[in-house]
Amino acid sequence: MFPRASGHTRRARLVLIILKLNVRGAIPTGHNYATPLVRGAKHDRHVEAVTSAPPHGTVTWHWTRHRRHRRRLLGGNSLHAGKTSGLVPRPVALVLATLFAALALLGVGSAAASASTDPSEEPSGPVLSIGGIMRDGDDPVEGVEVTVEGGGFSEVATSDDTGRWSVVVPEEGDYSVTIDPDTLPDGLDLRDPDRTTADVTAAEWQTNTISRLFPLGEDTRQTSGFLDLFMQRLVSGLNFGLLVALAAIGITLIFGTTGLNNFAHGELVTFGGILAWVFAVLLGLNIFIAIPIVVILGAAFGYVQDTVLWRPLRRKGVKLVQAMIVSIGLALLLRYFYLFMVGGGTKTMNVGLSEAIVLGPVRITTGSVLSMALSVVVLVGVALFLTRTRIGKATRAVSDNAALAAASGIDVDRIIRIVWVIAGALAALAGVMLALYRQVSWDMGFQVLLLMFAAVTLGGLGSAYGALVGSIVVGLFVELSTLFIPADLKYAAALIVLIFVLLLRPQGILGRRERIG
Repeated sequence: MFPRASGHTRRARLVLIILKLNVRGAIPTGHNYATPLVRGAKHDRHVEAVTSAPPHGTVTWHWTRHRRHRRRLLGGNSLHAGKTSGLVPRPVALVLATLFAALALLGVGSAAASASTDPSEEPSGPVLSIGGIMRDGDDPVEGVEVTVEGGGFSEVATSDDTGRWSVVVPEEGDYSVTIDPDTLPDGLDLRDPDRTTADVTAAEWQTNTISRLFPLGEDTRQTSGFLDLFMQRLVSGLNFGLLVALAAIGITLIFGTTGLNNFAHGELVTFGGILAWVFAVLLGLNIFIAIPIVVILGAAFGYVQDTVLWRPLRRKGVKLVQAMIVSIGLALLLRYFYLFMVGGGTKTMNVGLSEAIVLGPVRITTGSVLSMALSVVVLVGVALFLTRTRIGKATRAVSDNAALAAASGIDVDRIIRIVWVIAGALAALAGVMLALYRQVSWDMGFQVLLLMFAAVTLGGLGSAYGALVGSIVVGLFVELSTLFIPADLKYAAALIVLIFVLLLRPQGILGRRERIG
């Protein structure tokens, strides 16, 4: 039962036995008791009473092996109570709390976006409508009447101050839509005077809304030549390549220092895009305030991923193939968690950066200009960090030879942790830029994941500068390929270029030759 001890300890046992006799009124109430049993260099054991003695005199005792493992039960005060050591370090706990708060915002945002005002007002079935917009060039036309008829149904709609009109129809079927030319403003006529009626057939009801347009006024559209389209696609490709580079550099830094191909990196991009939508759209923060918040949370997410998942796996000696499979599972988990939180629809980033800027044949939005400028500044900063700072040089050393770097005194585990933080921050920033470029969806990062890997492989695995060059090449080919092939195949064009480059230069554009065998 107890270890053999001195006479003092035997007397203490006797006291314990007497106290357990439960003699009514034998022990005063309202006191705590602690009787030492064994003291020595190797052991420091105590019997400790926690909680005050009840009226009938029963005292409950707890045997604890060491001071720092004693605990306080039922609110009682121990004479030898000390500080307990937590299982989670305080910095990790703070970061986890911050991330949980951010994920809670996703739930709040999705609930606010999907909430209805009154369930009793919801229609029992899908609302079917036929609508359109009346414009004279870029100006809306108000007061134009449009009649929708079919199957015994007839209703007249009038365009509002935005030029829009809409008619809710009772069922799917054939309808005729007729504009009344007499309701057009003076001096404005139909572009095609003979086309006053447009038909809607039953086969067109693949969606709940069908549009019918009636062009008004003179045709002021200008046809663009090949050179103008080329310049427009060139600028778009440069913009897309820069935002791909932000995320691809994180992939190549992680691969260079750990050897891991992280297939969950796209979800880091999605994390940044969704948080940008939550802060800038749902919470109404200025986009220039939301961006640094999102970048900080992305860095924290990278830190938590390494602390909770990847560092324990490294310490257990998990092989790279198994770690890669874990990253695929993590990607699926995060992706469908995002789907559950924000839904499957596309979220619009209405943050006041959609104003168009015309520079000769190139038309670009202020959001794209911000994206390109910020991407260039951050990429230059990353380059200076890797070449001019001690941590950056240590990162390159670990990427070249981790064993030799450790032998020279570099804390490899600390460098890997810093790399994960940087990769998370860059991926979150790329998510914000992608949200401004293409709006927000639950799988936006997954849609460009293969392009990120193509950029890293094209530029040279493990090379940050190679990832930048590869990303620019991929972005340009994705956009310029639409001049010759359908837009749906533009991502395939970039992958075809990757195959041809690797056939000619297997190590990539800036990769180094390595001896095999």
